Amino acid sequence: MEPATVLTERQGQIHRKGPAPFAMECNKDSLAGAVSQRACVFCGSRVVLYPIADAVHLVHGPIGCAVYTWDIRGALSSGPELHRLSFSTDLQEIDVIFGGEQKLYKALIELIDRHHPKAAFVYSTCIVGIIGDDLEAVCKKVSAEKSIPVLPVQSEGFKGNKREGYTAACKAMARLVGTGDISGISKYSINILGDFNLAGEIWLIRDYFNRIGIEVVANITGDGRIDDIRRAHGASLNVVQCSGSTMDLARMMEKEYGIPSLRVSYFGVEDMAESLYEVARFFKVPAIMKKAREVVREELQTLLPELNRYKKALTGKKAAIYVGGAFKAFSLVKAFRLLGMDVVMVGSQTGTEEDYEELRQITDDGTIIVDDSNPLELSSFLKEKNVDIFVGGVKERPIAYKLGVAFCDHNHERKEMLAGFQGMLNFAREVHGSVMSPVWGFVPRRENAND
Repeated sequence: MEPATVLTERQGQIHRKGPAPFAMECNKDSLAGAVSQRACVFCGSRVVLYPIADAVHLVHGPIGCAVYTWDIRGALSSGPELHRLSFSTDLQEIDVIFGGEQKLYKALIELIDRHHPKAAFVYSTCIVGIIGDDLEAVCKKVSAEKSIPVLPVQSEGFKGNKREGYTAACKAMARLVGTGDISGISKYSINILGDFNLAGEIWLIRDYFNRIGIEVVANITGDGRIDDIRRAHGASLNVVQCSGSTMDLARMMEKEYGIPSLRVSYFGVEDMAESLYEVARFFKVPAIMKKAREVVREELQTLLPELNRYKKALTGKKAAIYVGGAFKAFSLVKAFRLLGMDVVMVGSQTGTEEDYEELRQITDDGTIIVDDSNPLELSSFLKEKNVDIFVGGVKERPIAYKLGVAFCDHNHERKEMLAGFQGMLNFAREVHGSVMSPVWGFVPRRENAND
């Protein structure tokens, strides 16, 4: 890779695995002018809270903020779909000059009267931080008048990033936890944190836990319900998948209610099985562990023969990964290895030092490990490693296609179920279809993504 492809200030956030000592800089503000693949603080809070289906979600800011995050997740609901409407106060120049509190108050009253939600989340955007609207006071007033929780989500910020938005979302949800009735909850119970029910995945995961004898109290936040979150403190364990987005809530609940947490992943055969085993080990009940082994055995009996068919064609192919949360990167490395493929580049938008150390341990020598990358760098890495498929999100898709590289969407906009044992089969099928597509015979690799 030519030195010009990496800005000098970014050198510490790019590592090539080898004999040299591993030292990864991360948790930094994005470099100005680098056109980071990250999103803003408000977007981070919105993607976490969006799947709560029976609440009003009101964006206090210019209409563009609401448009940017409208239907931002492929999060399905088994009931209400109020979350998909993406309301906004549509702040104008006159509101910037004289303040938008009265407009916010009127919007909340109208929305609550019209839709009768279980709660309302009010998101502050950058302009609200500048003009100084008192979100807390307006929400408190409306909550008292309408007798429902009206929760401010303090998510304004220019220099911050998605991770700070995750924290803002967790603080808002923490105000709900502990306000509901916990009678009748089994001692063998969990909350599922960090799964957002993309393409219905949480229904599959809940089914796995139900089959091994575990009650799921609350989905936080996929197919989420306000009343379930209010009684989430009655569960015995928090099972956290997307640790970047909901680990703060798990820590708050452990501090306030003494509920321990486990970090898991539902992507890939190995991690899905281990997630069930870890929960079974926590409860220390032989019957639960026995059922967990039975579920894994039943699922693998049909899954593995199908995977082997795809593995024959994919063995030796090269994959690159760039995702939002590092937890997905761990599972994807293992999933590609199960398919016989080599991961030659892996990175995330919000990884920690511990995350990158774990990636170093599970990747091969020569693998590029990168934090908070940008299109210039990603294009350079894909060309250098001559990858066959790039896994990322909506912002990474154009990079792959402009270079003539196959792409797999693993972000929160996707409509394909990729979690669980069934999800691993779907993933293998999609990777195979993308890599082996005859279209690449008509779209030769390009040397420059801007060509």
